[in-house]
Amino acid sequence: MSSKDDDFAGWYVALRPRVLRAVTIAVGDRDLAEEATAEAFARALARWPAATALDAPVTWLVTVAVNEVRSRWRRARLERRHLHRIAAEPERHTPAAEPRDDALWTAVAALPERGRQVVALRYVLDLTEPEIATALGISRGTVASTLSRARQQLAAALTREESQ
Repeated sequence: MSSKDDDFAGWYVALRPRVLRAVTIAVGDRDLAEEATAEAFARALARWPAATALDAPVTWLVTVAVNEVRSRWRRARLERRHLHRIAAEPERHTPAAEPRDDALWTAVAALPERGRQVVALRYVLDLTEPEIATALGISRGTVASTLSRARQQLAAALTREESQ
């Protein structure tokens, strides 16, 4: 191990109990506090040794950890809100699948994961680009470009399917 690693390890061992205790008290959930504290120290390691030059490194660590927990809570609330909204929507009658739908869904299944997710949220759940961005935690521009690429890939796949 390098001196840098030794320095961080000592710093971590000395500060972790205090930070974990403070975060646990602040958020009221030990497991969540442990995960958030680990994330805060990971971010400190990424900034090492600049993290030690902060005026109040313990305060910075606690702030990072608590903000991590808040982000998780916000995501959970957003997911619950989407689930409630979806559950509250009246069921729509879906016509029986036409034979050409098989080729379409086979082509969708061949898309990369994010492409499948964006296509499903847009065309199955009828979400807008901003709603998709929020649901997936990505930017609206990423949604637009992913959707554009997915449409191109689907068009190419369906054109090949028709020509066979």
